[in-house]
Amino acid sequence: MKARTATAVLLPALLSVTVGCGSTNTPASGKGPDPKGSASAPGQAGSSGASAAAGASGSAGTGGAGETGATAAAGGTAGPRRGAGRLERAALEQGDLTGYQISANGKNPNAPDGQPQADRKACQPLADIMGDKPDPAARETVNRGIGSQKQLGLAVSASVSSYAESDAKALIARLKDAVAACAGGFTATVEKQTGTYRDVKAADYKTGGDESVSWTTTAAAEGVTAQVHLVVVRQGDTVMRLMALNVTGGRQTPQVPHEVADKQLQKVRAAR
Repeated sequence: MKARTATAVLLPALLSVTVGCGSTNTPASGKGPDPKGSASAPGQAGSSGASAAAGASGSAGTGGAGETGATAAAGGTAGPRRGAGRLERAALEQGDLTGYQISANGKNPNAPDGQPQADRKACQPLADIMGDKPDPAARETVNRGIGSQKQLGLAVSASVSSYAESDAKALIARLKDAVAACAGGFTATVEKQTGTYRDVKAADYKTGGDESVSWTTTAAAEGVTAQVHLVVVRQGDTVMRLMALNVTGGRQTPQVPHEVADKQLQKVRAAR
């Protein structure tokens, strides 16, 4: 229970993937997945992708399906609504990935909003990635939470964001520089809640797209630690952000499943 509740502040966005402490298969939010998804435009507080995993990660925390059969059925058949914008069409939907529960629920109400502030300027791009948007230059962001039914405890946040292409390129460059500069770690604060990120290491992760960057870090808050794996991919003027962790607090280092990254990139390309 302590590990799951501490995750609400461990990573400002990602760790609202916390699940209930009971043994039921209902989502942590008590609601089924919202097939319409969630989006944030500049100046609006969006549902952070990792936070949106609150519904999807019921499977990650309990080993169950993450939802009752009724709610899973309701969410599983719905795709992007008619006339949906490009990012909504690019976002993952329930049924896109066998063995995963995908949710677009709003984030846990106990999770902080906004962009975390790093204690070191060089590390601010890494702090931003944990927030409601990949960085302030994002024009719009659509988020999803993903719970694995294959690997106990694995929860993944997936988001797609639109940019001016020059801003998207600059984001990847800043992230690469920040990973190199922040190996010794940093702290980040949002709404007076602070997380510490140490052992920032570049990760070898093969993916498509025009360019990408991947790294791992160990997050800590309230005496609880969690390993996190992040992958950020640029495809033209669109950036996809994927974050993975083990919400059960296991020692196994999490990794964004390649099938998730590949499917997300496929949808980004198809939505153009």
